[in-house]
Amino acid sequence: MKKTFQLKVEGKNRERLLEAAKHDIRKYFKRERAKALPKGVDFWDFDCKSGYSEASAAVVPEAGLIKSIDEIVKDGGEQFYVEVLAKPGVKVARVRNEGEDDLMDGE
Repeated sequence: MKKTFQLKVEGKNRERLLEAAKHDIRKYFKRERAKALPKGVDFWDFDCKSGYSEASAAVVPEAGLIKSIDEIVKDGGEQFYVEVLAKPGVKVARVRNEGEDDLMDGE
């Protein structure tokens, strides 16, 4: 999804446009996560960018995407750009330290 959302449209409430844009973004995440995973893939991961325009878009974590949009709107932006690209993700085994083993045993 690569899209510029307008927040200033004649005859429409700015807050309703913002909520509709956030809904579209969340719906995209849900739709992508529902797709079948390729063999050897554990989950769908996402590369996210947001900014005032495509040229000024910065990389943001998936969890911080909505917060970054809120910051743009709070600063008075009339539009914002969002880029969300799905990619396959593989879980990486966590390496335990010796101290963690003791904690896991309940001692």
